[in-house]
Amino acid sequence: MLGSDSQHSPRTKRSRRRGLIAFLGALCAALLTTTLLSATASAGPRPTADENRHGSVAAPSAVGGKTVGYFTNWGVYQRNYHVKNIETSGSADKLTHINYAFGNVQGGKCTVGDSYADYEKSYTAAQSVDGKADTWDQPLRGNFNQLLKLKKKHPDLKVLWSFGGWTWSKGFTEAAENPEAFAESCYNLLDDPRWKGLFDGIDIDWEYPNACGLSCDTSGRNAFGNLMKALRAKFGDKLVTAAITADASPGGKMEATDYKTASQYVDWYMPMTYDYFGAWDAKGPTAPHSPLSSYSGIPKEGFNTQATIAKLKSMGIPGSKLLYGLGFYGRGWTGVTQSQPGGTATGPAPGTYEQGIEDYKVLRSKCPATGTVGGTAYAHCGNQWWSYDTPQTIGAKGDWAAQQGLAGSFFWELSGDTANGELIKAIR
Repeated sequence: MLGSDSQHSPRTKRSRRRGLIAFLGALCAALLTTTLLSATASAGPRPTADENRHGSVAAPSAVGGKTVGYFTNWGVYQRNYHVKNIETSGSADKLTHINYAFGNVQGGKCTVGDSYADYEKSYTAAQSVDGKADTWDQPLRGNFNQLLKLKKKHPDLKVLWSFGGWTWSKGFTEAAENPEAFAESCYNLLDDPRWKGLFDGIDIDWEYPNACGLSCDTSGRNAFGNLMKALRAKFGDKLVTAAITADASPGGKMEATDYKTASQYVDWYMPMTYDYFGAWDAKGPTAPHSPLSSYSGIPKEGFNTQATIAKLKSMGIPGSKLLYGLGFYGRGWTGVTQSQPGGTATGPAPGTYEQGIEDYKVLRSKCPATGTVGGTAYAHCGNQWWSYDTPQTIGAKGDWAAQQGLAGSFFWELSGDTANGELIKAIR
């Protein structure tokens, strides 16, 4: 296991007795020593500082003990992925934290993203985590009620409400004008009596402070830090985390914001070490969207996980505050004749929900991996070229992360995995 918070069972110290000891005294001493050793073994490992602060955690299942998975509220529709699937796939046993995506940011405040999916949708007994159907008059239904049931089955599991994302990040520009009011609104929403006790903290996914994503923000280098400072002041010892850019290129998004100063207010950062490359460059060159390392011919410097983590560390952010990211999906092109990366294409490959992207659970059989590059897998089938992580490459990434002292891993998102949790079970 990886991380700075290594745990060691208490060790019983023994001293050598010298001189002559009466038989009865020696026997009593031996019995006492045996009793102490037995008690020590029963006590088990001592809690780490993180456990003392945030409560008991499940047995570590990732490099630094944290395995964070995103659950999307829109997944209950076309994807037909529900909270119960987290349980039946075995993923709940591996997760330490769930990030519930997404809440919106409107008028400088945290707001509900989808009230029907979040707390209104009714579940039958067969669909419910505990096998009990919702009733028409119960005060809370939807994902929130199902997540509460999941937490009851897994008391160590923590749930954070994630706000923003690619589509809803524009609202952070207004929120940054009055960080304290924003933090107040978020706290009140998470602490709403209807679902009180569900959320253990907040996750911010601002794409991107003082830089461009779907829209461009010009709030300045200090805006993100001011926002996180206000959230920490309001949320106290609850979890405050953030998904951040993985762009480590010279002059890239990572340099547009003071992530170092802001890091003192977060429990951990989640640099999004995926989507480095994709079919938004319709003609290629083909390249893996989540490379661990650079390789000969990679299209852009600083676009790989190792470069991202190295740059954040060079800013003074410790590995104990960094998780590395995994995508439970692939990105691909069509019109490709070259099996190796670096080929030309005619456009994005077809996908179930969106062109150029497909779940791992589909790709593993539709277009099996044919090679690896930069520590991740790629596949050439017919005229399509895809890249995605496999259980093997995820295991290797975990070995690398262990050497880096990272706090764990996170992934986007749960519904992309197989029904038996093939990818999440490969995380270490």
